[in-house]
Amino acid sequence: MRIVRRILALLAIALICFGCSSVPSMSYNPWEVISLPTDSKLFDIAFTDDTNHGFVVGNKSTLLETKDAGESWNPIALQLGDDNYRFNAIDFNGNEGWIAAEPSILLHTTDEGKTWTSIPLSEKLPGNPVNIVALGKNKAEMATDVGAIYKTEDGGKNWKAQVEESVGVVRNIERSEDGRYIAVSGKGNFYSTWEPGQSAWVQHKRNSSRKVENMGFAQNGQMWMLARGGQVQFSEPNSLEEWLDAQYPEISTSWGLLDLAYRTPSDVWLSGGSANLLHSTDGGETWEKDRDVEDVATNFYKIVFLSPEKGFIIGDRGFLLKYQPDIAPPSEVSEA
Repeated sequence: MRIVRRILALLAIALICFGCSSVPSMSYNPWEVISLPTDSKLFDIAFTDDTNHGFVVGNKSTLLETKDAGESWNPIALQLGDDNYRFNAIDFNGNEGWIAAEPSILLHTTDEGKTWTSIPLSEKLPGNPVNIVALGKNKAEMATDVGAIYKTEDGGKNWKAQVEESVGVVRNIERSEDGRYIAVSGKGNFYSTWEPGQSAWVQHKRNSSRKVENMGFAQNGQMWMLARGGQVQFSEPNSLEEWLDAQYPEISTSWGLLDLAYRTPSDVWLSGGSANLLHSTDGGETWEKDRDVEDVATNFYKIVFLSPEKGFIIGDRGFLLKYQPDIAPPSEVSEA
C-alpha cells in the first residue's frame, strides 16, 4: 500500500509540473497591448505609404483604421449589403489597397482607403480568396483556400491563372517576397510548394508523424514548420526536402503553436494559443518567453513585421500587440 501511495504521489507531482514552463523569462517586454473597439477575430494588418495610416481586418466584415501608427483604431462601416463577410487579408502598395474576403469578393481602393470598390468574383473561382498581395498600380495577386493563384493587371477586371490546377483544401497558404508559395494541406498531412514559372504545385510529404499546423519562409532562404505538440523545425537553407532537427521550445506545455515571424534574420518571434509568446535572438536555436503578456485574454494568431522597428501580433477578441523598438535592448535595436 505504501508503494502504491508513493506512485500516486509521484504521478500527481508529474501532472502538476506538466503545466510548468522551464523556458527562461525575457528581461524586458517590447509589446504594448492595444484593445480594439471590436470583439471580432482579426486576421491581417497593412499600412499605406503613410506609416501612421493602416487597417486591420477580421470576421463580421470588420475593418478598423488607425492614423496614429496603431495606438488607436476606429471602425469603418462598408456598404456591402446583407452578407456577413470574413475579411481574410489586406495589403497595400503605396495608396492602392486590396481586401480578400469570403464569400468570394475583393475590395479595392486607390485613395488610401477613403473609398472601397467591390469586385465580384466568378462563381467558377476555385475556393475563396484568403491571400492578396498588392503589386503596383492596378496589379495584384490573389490566392484561394484551395491553392488557386490569379493575377490581375487591370484593377481586377480580368484575372489570369498562374497555376493550372489547385492543390486542394489548405489550412494556410503563405507567399514569399519573391513570389513563391507554400501551402499546408487541410488535414496537415502534407505541404505543397509553387514558384513562378511552374505549371503545377509540387507536393511534399511531412517529415514526421506530427500533423503540420503552419509553414512559412525565413529571411535566409530557409522555411519553417510548426507541427502538433509544440514542434518547430527549420529546413536546410534553400532545400525543400531536408530539415534540421526538430525543436520543442516549451515541451512542458500543451498549447499549440500558431505563427512564426522574423524581425531580423536572427531575431525570431513565435506565437501560440492562450497568449503564449516566445522569442529567439539566435535564429531559433534557443528561446525565451515573454511572460508579461500571458494575462491577455486572447490567442496570438499572426505576427507581422512591416519593418524591424514596426511589428504587430494579431489576436482574437479585439486584441492587438504593437512592437515598441525603444524598449528592446540596445544590441537588438542596433541589429535592426
